[in-house]
Amino acid sequence: MGETKPESVAVDNKLEPKLGPLMLWGLGVGYVISGMYFGWNLGLAEGGTLGLAIATFFIIIMYVTFTFSYTELACAIPKAGGAFDYANRALGKNLGFLTGMAQNIEFIFAPPAIAAAIGAYFHIFFPAIDTVLIALAAYVIFTSLNIVGVRAAATFELVITILAVVELLIFAGVTLPAFEFKNLQTNSLPNGFQGIFAALPFAIWFFLAIEGVANVAEEARNPQRSILIGFGSAIFTLVVLCVLTFVSSVGVAGWEAIVFPEGGTTASDSPLPLALGKIVGNEHILYHLLITVGLFGLVASFHGIILAAGRSTFEFGRVGYVPKALGRVHPKTGTPANALVVNMGIGILALLTGKTGEIITIACFGALTLYILSMITFFVLRKNEPHLERPFKVPLYPLFPATALVIATIAFVAITWYNPMLALVYFGLLIIAYIWFKLTYKES
Repeated sequence: MGETKPESVAVDNKLEPKLGPLMLWGLGVGYVISGMYFGWNLGLAEGGTLGLAIATFFIIIMYVTFTFSYTELACAIPKAGGAFDYANRALGKNLGFLTGMAQNIEFIFAPPAIAAAIGAYFHIFFPAIDTVLIALAAYVIFTSLNIVGVRAAATFELVITILAVVELLIFAGVTLPAFEFKNLQTNSLPNGFQGIFAALPFAIWFFLAIEGVANVAEEARNPQRSILIGFGSAIFTLVVLCVLTFVSSVGVAGWEAIVFPEGGTTASDSPLPLALGKIVGNEHILYHLLITVGLFGLVASFHGIILAAGRSTFEFGRVGYVPKALGRVHPKTGTPANALVVNMGIGILALLTGKTGEIITIACFGALTLYILSMITFFVLRKNEPHLERPFKVPLYPLFPATALVIATIAFVAITWYNPMLALVYFGLLIIAYIWFKLTYKES
């Protein structure tokens, strides 16, 4: 009798609207900002400075055009499933399931890669503690925080995102005076033009998961206005940070200096400390500040994508595409606790493989599938539902969604060509999930 609000949340399985534009900016930048701190540098080993730069140029065009197109969908259909809800409506249950599953793979496989980097950064301070134990502890802590409540989670995300952005600006301020153009030219295309295509997953990593803002649309106050402002300001911030980080890092001593530690042959998960160490040494206060605040950047993305993944899996459960227990919210906190815990379990299994680059690539397969099907959804909804209320309409239609669709398709084909075994793993996951869906789903 006395439990009114939590009770209604539990019964209706609805998420409460608590987020404004600033929180959404924090989530949008926070989802992605770890890509500035690690992961992208692995693309230098594939394509060199020029190869990764060209790949990143086209990926920036893809993300800008995609983000504006996706904002139209998110404002018109503000639901927790994001791309899944849009495709389910436009393309039917089968393609809707595959779109949602691709989104789940992206959001579930990105956190293990980030957790590995958290372990690598933390290990610099505490070499006696195993990196895997640090990563496991991060999973438990930040999944728990997401279970506590979305406002607490989003507030935490906003604070650490601001710290991470400030730290990247400080990093650029320290390294740019040491910039030399010749360092961008040194061995700039080591594997020829094919290196451009091989570098694509790591260019995507700069921006992967920005679309997660749409997954909290159901929890946004005035979603049409908030999502537009949050999405738009987030992508602008990220493009500026991407260019600054790329140029200032490589310009210090060439690309090899931020891929391989001195005397080592294994690619590093902490490129910015390597670049800063060339200027101030490993004992300088700025070096330790970067590592400390760099952890905030990794945590911001780790925590934020866990939040988005919980909503994605929750929506799958709410419509019965996976066990309906995953589509229930916690009666006291109003958060998708079951979905969050299951995602954590899968993520930990991926983490324990120890293959960061491969995990990033699988997440990119999921992301590109989502982008392709979302843009097809965009065109279908424009044709079949011309009178659907669209508080925001993409500029330069149909150029923007078409550009995003073409670049995403080329990138998907290229990544498949250069990673055939990982492509088989990815398609295997989709096929197994689809068979499960066809055998178990029942119309309600």
